[in-house]
Amino acid sequence: MEMLRRSSVFAAEVFDRSPTDKELVSQAKSLCRDYIHSRLNRVGIGWSRPEQGVAASGGKLAEVSVVVQWLCEELEFLRPNIYRNVARQLNITVSVEGVVSDAFMAIAADVFSTGVTWGKVVSLYTVAGSLAVDCVRHGHPAMIDTIVDCMGEFVRKSLTPWLKKRGGWADITKCVVNTGSSFHSHWLVSAAFAFGHYLKAVVLYLLREK
Repeated sequence: MEMLRRSSVFAAEVFDRSPTDKELVSQAKSLCRDYIHSRLNRVGIGWSRPEQGVAASGGKLAEVSVVVQWLCEELEFLRPNIYRNVARQLNITVSVEGVVSDAFMAIAADVFSTGVTWGKVVSLYTVAGSLAVDCVRHGHPAMIDTIVDCMGEFVRKSLTPWLKKRGGWADITKCVVNTGSSFHSHWLVSAAFAFGHYLKAVVLYLLREK
């Protein structure tokens, strides 16, 4: 637990300089933990994190975490048929670590097969949150660590060059305009309705499992 706590603080401290691949992955995982915790709380099945979330720690990463959570919530609202009951859509059991990790990585690979956008990144985080809800509801909260690790692994393998070109995770804050207590996104609505590709990813995954 102490190691996890230090990694979260480390992720926040290095945010103001050019990040390394390892730092981008650490930040990705911290953002994922924060969003999952937020989503579980919103559906009334709170999860006790082994560390303080970056959203509560202040700094640039905390700002990014707030933006990621808001964008994910907007996608949940716009497309509830996609971003709820992911395990049921995939027809998978959430009791087996290998099944959960394989499903997540397959979805990620399909969603990003045509390129990387912030909309797709937000979509993947929203999928991670939905899958975490399914795992906790079915009595397997330990799978949250598996989902977070999968997020980190996918970022390490596929997203770090793209993130570096944009200066890191802070670039996502440029996608929204903060006006008082609310955010406005200039791309989120169109992105949400373009995620028929995610449904295609679900179908492709199921076909591979037959």
